[in-house]
Amino acid sequence: MVDTRERMAKEAGAPDLVLGTAGHIDHGKSSLVRALTGVDPDRLEEEKRRGITITLGFAQLALPDGRTVGVVDVPGHEKFVKHMIAGATGIDVALLVIAADDGVMPQTVEHVAVLQTLGITRCVVALTKIDLVDDEWRAFMKGEVEAWLANTAYAHAPVIEVSSKTGEGLDELKRALQAECDKAEHVKHGSLLRLPVDRVFTIKGAGTVVTGTLWSGTARPGDEIEILPEGARTRIRSVQMHNQPVEAAPAGNRVALNLNNVKTDEVHVGDMLCAPASIEPTDQIDVRLTYIDVAGTGKPLATGARMHVAHGTREVLGRVLLCDKVPQLAPGGSVYAQIRLEELIAASYGDRFIVRTYSPVSVAGGGVILLAHPRRRTTLSAPEHELLDALREGDLPRACELSVQQAPRPVSAADVARMIGWEEPAVACDLDAAVDSRAIEAFAAKGMPRLYWTKRQLQRSVSAIEKALVAFHTAHPGERGMGKAELQAQVAAHMPAPVFDGLVDRSVAADKAVVVGNTVGHPSFGGNTDEAERAAGEAILAALAEGGMMPEALPYLLSKAVDSPSLASRALARLEKEGAVVRLNREYAFDGAVFHAHVQALREWLTAHGSGTVADLKEPLGTSRKFAVPILEYLDAHGVTRRDGDSRTLQ
Repeated sequence: MVDTRERMAKEAGAPDLVLGTAGHIDHGKSSLVRALTGVDPDRLEEEKRRGITITLGFAQLALPDGRTVGVVDVPGHEKFVKHMIAGATGIDVALLVIAADDGVMPQTVEHVAVLQTLGITRCVVALTKIDLVDDEWRAFMKGEVEAWLANTAYAHAPVIEVSSKTGEGLDELKRALQAECDKAEHVKHGSLLRLPVDRVFTIKGAGTVVTGTLWSGTARPGDEIEILPEGARTRIRSVQMHNQPVEAAPAGNRVALNLNNVKTDEVHVGDMLCAPASIEPTDQIDVRLTYIDVAGTGKPLATGARMHVAHGTREVLGRVLLCDKVPQLAPGGSVYAQIRLEELIAASYGDRFIVRTYSPVSVAGGGVILLAHPRRRTTLSAPEHELLDALREGDLPRACELSVQQAPRPVSAADVARMIGWEEPAVACDLDAAVDSRAIEAFAAKGMPRLYWTKRQLQRSVSAIEKALVAFHTAHPGERGMGKAELQAQVAAHMPAPVFDGLVDRSVAADKAVVVGNTVGHPSFGGNTDEAERAAGEAILAALAEGGMMPEALPYLLSKAVDSPSLASRALARLEKEGAVVRLNREYAFDGAVFHAHVQALREWLTAHGSGTVADLKEPLGTSRKFAVPILEYLDAHGVTRRDGDSRTLQ
């Protein structure tokens, strides 16, 4: 079967790529971008005055084969590492800039740590400012850079010597970039729109415009989007790529979106634009964390440390809790962790993140998000370990199956997608495949989407229902069953009512339950229930016969005759239906044979006398005035007698 995620990516079209710079301050990143593209990425007056990059800059690079890539130029100063991370989060190929007259510097090391942690595998190194050094120093410095790269993820990255001032090496650098772009894959995946905002501004006559690297999906004019974490919704008025309007911008591109009816103070750098209802923001995530210790302190990372957490273009504070009672993590080590955030982020499965120490601030590592909505815990059970392992290995079908196995109730594709933080259509496809392979079962509940659970869990729920019913019948041998709400409160209080109804239906199909109205009983106790009703009926008839035409009040009579009120009510209803009892009202009922015998005596008396008052008719009825009045009213209503003033005649 074709992988759903691959199919969705193909349907969305092959993504373009984004190239991002990295490197120490004053190593010539912006100058190199300007030399390659003809565009000065430093757009702020302060940047031009101070000669340093402060915020993100953007350009477009034409490769030798005619293909174009977006370029993100990041700041190199240590004070602006936050901006560097925001810019690097959406790039696919890195352009690491190292000055030949300076070599590897602190921000070089820090930026490479960020690139590696964000999962960027393709890199080209530009050894800049070669016009400032002699040939011998150039060769020496190139060797130094290659030796240093050997201990990073970019050991085989090409090192190209260039001069932005003279133009030497620029063509070779472009060819090297093209070669890496040919081998690169878009870092982000998915079919639904996601764009982390890295710039917000206003254009006169157009309104609010945001820019960012489109992580996934396609942006089109007229599309509705959601601004997270706030949750406001708007529509895209227009879309631009590289300053040109387009009808559709596919993932992997730098895009500018003109938003409809949104003020600049209603959307912020760090927000995530998403397809509506596709992501639920979260304040805790399960992750695979690697501790790097770029600052070189040698100190371990202690569990519970408060740190800066960068995700997309957003940075928030959070506490890093190492799982399974791991007290601390040595530099270079990796572990499962739960990060509890102080603000919401719009996270999805597979997203990369960076952590920086609280103070002084320096890159301390990062990793990949595995669960976007985990339960609050740090000690992992064996099934939870298995789930995180599957997610870490990228085995989403297995992860979906494990999520269902660990669910406390039947779950929908939307439930699983929310927990993992992945797209619902792909999750639904994986779950249906698991149903086909019989790893899990589909489950129907009225008014709800298709649900999933395991066969074992469904069997256990049916067994729990049966056990509760048997216990009830044992304690109440005369009862037909228990109310459905009472049964749910005992067996599955945490489930929505339609889901529990579906489980009861399963129990009925398995011959473990019988449903009459809102009463649920066990089929094995049906005979006992009928016998109990017959015995109760006999007791009620005996009490009514003893009372004759002047019986005791019905509530009192029933309580004396039968211990169970519900059993007495059912037995009386059966007697009335069979004609064995005549009930006048809530207060009085009569043995049917006795009652009809006296009604016949009444008929004979009226036939002989023509008419009679209550005082006259109480005699043939064999009762007192207290009972004669309601009896005669009953006979009037049933067409036996007719009242005329104080007298009655036969109808």
